[in-house]
Amino acid sequence: MTQITSRAIHISQHGGPEQLSLVQVTVGEPGPGEIRIRHKAVGLNFIDVYQRSGLYPMNLPMQLGMEASGVVEAVGEGVTHLQVGDRAAYASQPPGSYCEVRVMPAKCVCKLPDGIGFDTGAAMMLKGLTAQYLLRRTLPQGGLNPGDFVLFHAAAGGVGLIACQWAKALGLQLIGTAGSDAKCALAKEHGAAHVINYATEDFQARVKEITGGRGVKVVYDSVGKDTWDKSLDCLAPFGLMASFGNASGPVAPFSPGILGPKGSIYVTRQTLFTHIATRESTQAMADELFAVVLSGAVKIRIDQRFALEDVQAAHRALEARQTTGCTILTL
Repeated sequence: MTQITSRAIHISQHGGPEQLSLVQVTVGEPGPGEIRIRHKAVGLNFIDVYQRSGLYPMNLPMQLGMEASGVVEAVGEGVTHLQVGDRAAYASQPPGSYCEVRVMPAKCVCKLPDGIGFDTGAAMMLKGLTAQYLLRRTLPQGGLNPGDFVLFHAAAGGVGLIACQWAKALGLQLIGTAGSDAKCALAKEHGAAHVINYATEDFQARVKEITGGRGVKVVYDSVGKDTWDKSLDCLAPFGLMASFGNASGPVAPFSPGILGPKGSIYVTRQTLFTHIATRESTQAMADELFAVVLSGAVKIRIDQRFALEDVQAAHRALEARQTTGCTILTL
């Protein structure tokens, strides 16, 4: 049996970036339904911070990381959609992408089109598939049509910049929020119809002004605690509040009774991993993502690159909201 050694990033207890340690691990052969992949680049995401800190408690010790790109080195029994030598990329459970080589389930791994490089592949999967399920699958009553207003918080982040471009391609009027003028300018440059600096402006008042008092059909919110209450008040009647993250901390418990007076609004908490639970769903979503990237309608912006061994610095930058666009680890 082939045994390969790989550098990898592990945590043995929840806590700050100092818990991230570089270790050597042994990687074996893939079992049924698995592949072995040698990474070319690894994507960083806020969910990695949640898992490291313990906001999302994990079984420890563990290897972090939810997305990467690379070349398939070995294929287990029953895997038919990938072959040895294929260029591939994924966003996938279980965690473990912070490494050079790993064995993992094949169902969420997709062949990477020739027109998309490894760095882009590593940066785009989790964030791009998230933008896909939000704009294409997490829809208000009656769906979204060209000209409709949507509010997207953290619009200059990795998911946000993809969503700005995709929303523009769909003809939507995306109102993007961010915490600085520079980040607002970045969101505008990437297709946001309107931008709001929520550090200096009351975003609820601005949304009502922009929409002529009507409000938006849907709010996409990965910020959580800091934006929640006002976001509910930005919605038009029967609007949808779509929560998909907690960058500022988890939302406090609330009574469903408040939703009626606010316009019979809907609330949902979405997670990518429900959407990519099957091979068929993963591939369908990835095909749509690859198509918008290859068409040029969506460009994947990689603003930060860190070496694998500098992962602590990468996490500090991510948590301090010092990043824009996508961040990757290079190998």
